[in-house]
Amino acid sequence: MLVLFCDSDMDMTPEICARYGYQMISMPYIVDGREILPYKDFDRFDAHEFYEMLRNGTMPTTSGISVPDYVDYFEPHFAAGNDILYVHFSAAMSNTFDSMRLALDELKVKYPERKFYEIDVKGISILGMAIAMEVGDMIKAGRSVEEVLKWAETEVDHYAVYFMADNLNFFRRSGRVSGLAAVMGGLVGIKPIIYMNSEGMMVSCGKERGRMAALDRIVKYMDELGDDVENHRVFIASADCMHLVDEIKSRLHDRYGDRLDIHVVDVNPTAGAHCGPDATGICFHSIHR
Repeated sequence: MLVLFCDSDMDMTPEICARYGYQMISMPYIVDGREILPYKDFDRFDAHEFYEMLRNGTMPTTSGISVPDYVDYFEPHFAAGNDILYVHFSAAMSNTFDSMRLALDELKVKYPERKFYEIDVKGISILGMAIAMEVGDMIKAGRSVEEVLKWAETEVDHYAVYFMADNLNFFRRSGRVSGLAAVMGGLVGIKPIIYMNSEGMMVSCGKERGRMAALDRIVKYMDELGDDVENHRVFIASADCMHLVDEIKSRLHDRYGDRLDIHVVDVNPTAGAHCGPDATGICFHSIHR
């Protein structure tokens, strides 16, 4: 039997996991010295409460999980005679995957006949959700793990995400966005546009003055790079900013009418600790990233 794994950094919720049969790995964040594990320490993510906390001055941090944690996640399934396919957020963004490799080295000694497969979505948040749901659909349709891995070899790079950073303090502190300093310029009202590149890193690719201009720019990227978007899900991320989500939806409806399958998703707290409140963006099937 094949067991699917995903992680909370990809905006996956228990409800979505249950739909596809995913086991979720909870990626922690830290508030006032207390480590919090999504969907272990709470049943439902209250996005408004979390992002209000950030607006009021709280600056969460994030961390990886330990080797024993990964062993605890994977070993019961290996011991039961199952193989694992883990669809995970970008390995280039976190050293938590070093711990995962060490855990797998340990488990391979105990369970040499078991197989571990992985798909690195080379992104986080809605980009991860988009790919995890596609993988889930294929597995439910009876596709083999080999077919799914072959699909991922090319298709992972055909999902693009472009988003606007509203509060630069969070991304500045995280230091995870390449080229961010070059576009900031110290100007009030400047909104950087960020995307996930084919190496799985966040890169600043431009800037606009003001939120509406930034949203126009994001939608323009979809206009230019979108590939068969009407036959794929389109995701809009919300870091507690439904007013901005509505603006994006309005722009997409102007272009595509009601033909798009649009999913509005709360940005998970671990990713939200880096992007901050009022960040928003879109993920779509694309010619390239």
